[in-house]
Amino acid sequence: MNAAFAMDCGGVETRGRADSLDSHIRHLTEASERQPGGFRVIGQSPEWRRVLRAAAQVASTDTTVFLQGESGTGKEVVARFIHRASPRRNGPFVAINCAALPEHLLESELLGYERGAFTGAHQVKAGQFELASTGILFLDEVSEMSPMAQAKLLRVLQEREFRRLGGTRPLKANVRVMAASNRDLHRAVAEGTFREDLFYRLQVFDIRIPPLRERRYDIPLLIDAFLHEFNESTG
Repeated sequence: MNAAFAMDCGGVETRGRADSLDSHIRHLTEASERQPGGFRVIGQSPEWRRVLRAAAQVASTDTTVFLQGESGTGKEVVARFIHRASPRRNGPFVAINCAALPEHLLESELLGYERGAFTGAHQVKAGQFELASTGILFLDEVSEMSPMAQAKLLRVLQEREFRRLGGTRPLKANVRVMAASNRDLHRAVAEGTFREDLFYRLQVFDIRIPPLRERRYDIPLLIDAFLHEFNESTG
């Protein structure tokens, strides 16, 4: 086969795959907006499209995904995009902000508890791992977890099961975990504030979300979208 012809064919095939992926991304973003309580995936810059391509490619697997980016860059938007594109799309998407809860509440929120497990536990409460069953559990600001909470999370990820606080019966953790942080976890591991073994469990596939200053082409699109939402809400 002529080498130039082979290279041309390869280029056509690569472009074909890219076009197919872009078409899939457009379908997903449009479908997400049509869903009740849907979310909007706004952006056309090359930087943002790279993020969506990576998200679309990993969505079909059950791989743990780690999203890193500054506050407000859209980490949860990307996590919900992956959920919508995944085989778990019909399951729940459960998000928890690890920085918003103190250590003792975070553990009970994640694992749940049995009646009488502690003072004030008057009835059984399902944790986020149970509520996210068959779907996705999104752990936002996972770097803010205490060492004890990190150890509990690591065990669930390793064993794929857990026990409610005060419970003896193991429960299966049929969830896909995604995590996010605005901190550099490499540095947190080096500083000893984040477990290295948990880091490698979470960062199986990582996606960096660029800040808006690195994708300024998207600013007019976001302005238009926000103006439309404000006009709709205020009449």
